[in-house]
Amino acid sequence: MPLGNFIGAGREIRIYLRFDMAGDENSMADSGRRSASEIFSAALKNARDELQRSSRALAFSGLTGGLTMGLTGLSVAAVHATLPPGGWADFAAFLFYPIGFIAVIIGRGQLFTENTLYPVIVILDERKKRDLINTARLWLVVFVSNVAGAAAFAALAIRTGALKGSISDALVRMGGEAVSQSGSHIFWSAVIGGWLIALVAWMVTASHWTIGQLAMTWLLTFVVGIARLAHCIATSGEILSAVVHGDATYAAYGHWLLLATLGNIAGGVVIVSLLNYGQVKES
Repeated sequence: MPLGNFIGAGREIRIYLRFDMAGDENSMADSGRRSASEIFSAALKNARDELQRSSRALAFSGLTGGLTMGLTGLSVAAVHATLPPGGWADFAAFLFYPIGFIAVIIGRGQLFTENTLYPVIVILDERKKRDLINTARLWLVVFVSNVAGAAAFAALAIRTGALKGSISDALVRMGGEAVSQSGSHIFWSAVIGGWLIALVAWMVTASHWTIGQLAMTWLLTFVVGIARLAHCIATSGEILSAVVHGDATYAAYGHWLLLATLGNIAGGVVIVSLLNYGQVKES
């Protein structure tokens, strides 16, 4: 090789190594632990993006999210129908409960309980009437479309005969058990459920990598499932399956939905949004 070409090649290698090392340094910096203020800033940016979306876009995303959340109850019912009854079968079944949450949250669908964090912190931070109105619009559109999606899942699962009888029976039984709880139990379990799902939103924002987001979503929503905490959308798929099957009434579902929604809002807004806002502003 001529000397000039050899020197040129060496210079290119040095330049490549310099850029590669710089990229590694940037990756190391990006993978560092975020402060509470940095998480808050990222959540604010995400919230502003969501508040700027059209109602039609939110409705389509919310409908998809509500339909997909049916996978939570479906996965648990399928495992229950497959394994012999017993304590270990229950534990194994709820290992799959997070599937719907993972599909919606990692896939960036709209889930009503996530929005007890994002738009609320915009209101707390900026305190503008416009943000309050946009948040009310987002909540209404996403909530209605989520419930419509859950109803579509219930009709698909029960009306069409798509599921084996043992699986649909397990799904209906889960819905019947959920709707038959006392009012105080529904509300307070929904408070804890709303806290955990809003915490998922905060932790997903804190994570740099998809694998970390997936792990935190799975861990926290597994607790929601195995503790049988009320979630206004995930549990709706189960209860509406019971309603479609004739094992529960629409009136009973409406009563449950009101209490579960209020509890989810209280848990998400008060325990996660207000407290995290306070820790950021006070620090």
